[in-house]
Amino acid sequence: MNLKTLLKISVILSSLLLMSFKGCEDSNDEPESSAFIDLKGNWKFSIGDDPEWAGEDYDDSDWEEISVPSLWENEGFYGYDGFAWFRKTVELKSSQLNENLFLYLGYIDDVDETYFNGQLIGLSGSFPPNISTAYNAQRKYFIPTSLLKKGTNIIAVRVFDMHLDGGITKGNIGIYKSDDGKGSSIASAYNLDLDIYLQGKWKFSTGDNPEWSKTDFPDSAWNDIFVPASWESRGYPNYDGFGWYRKKFFLPENFKNKKMVLMLGRIDDIDQTFINGKLIGSIGDWNFKEIPKYFNTFNEWETLRAYFIPEHVLRPGSENIICVRVYDGFVDGGIYDGPIGLITQEKYRQFWRGKQSQ
Repeated sequence: MNLKTLLKISVILSSLLLMSFKGCEDSNDEPESSAFIDLKGNWKFSIGDDPEWAGEDYDDSDWEEISVPSLWENEGFYGYDGFAWFRKTVELKSSQLNENLFLYLGYIDDVDETYFNGQLIGLSGSFPPNISTAYNAQRKYFIPTSLLKKGTNIIAVRVFDMHLDGGITKGNIGIYKSDDGKGSSIASAYNLDLDIYLQGKWKFSTGDNPEWSKTDFPDSAWNDIFVPASWESRGYPNYDGFGWYRKKFFLPENFKNKKMVLMLGRIDDIDQTFINGKLIGSIGDWNFKEIPKYFNTFNEWETLRAYFIPEHVLRPGSENIICVRVYDGFVDGGIYDGPIGLITQEKYRQFWRGKQSQ
């Protein structure tokens, strides 16, 4: 029986047991294995804010160097609050390009966006004007294999500090191999060659409203949230209940005659998933009056979501929208693990047939 199941059972059996869980700070330990690539040491650093600094071709040769992990106050920037950027060069060999890798940045005070070769791979907290700190959340960001390059790769981290300490403050900073187990379906799924990656910023709201599954619902006022990641680590600490995700994406015309699968990784605890207003998949018992009672009967939070999309639901050559209704009953919640995106059924089936023959 897994740790989360034991925790949930213990609360049900004893209402007198009071426990405090703070998102991924408590539920995700530091990596147990040694780093695949150790990133502790000197990083390039600049105060200020410029979106061009995320780019892999940006020339940072005149930037300062500071030690990571460390408070930037201890590196000569005492009293500074505001925006700053970190950059680090990573060299990869061709033999390393097919690994399931994640970037571990430990703790960052207060908010960050993290880029790998110019592409956003992680976000924790919320930037101004709707600032929300994530200083106590561990940063563990999956790196899509499509972003890995032989030779020079660039990590860029945008940070905002509200007050007091700032920077990449502590942790065993590095790139690690996936710790889900080589033989597991989750670890294997990271090797899927997705046709459309949907990892990144989604729209998010707590609460529950059936209108939120509709294509024309105006979600511009919703907060941005990074997917995949628990919502506790993205500015919603200790929240249990309903939450909705929405993501607009363009499907190229050349997918017109293709049957597709939507990959949503793992969701904590149960979900109903809609594309263009149509329910295409669901995990968990959604037969309830007010709130779900049986949200962890079969360890639904560990189930890999792979939803085969019915014909005539997707709109090739046009904008499409995914809406995901989630209920979390305890501990961390949300779309917390990948892979996230679309893949043709042909490629999906070939991949798993190949795994069975190994």
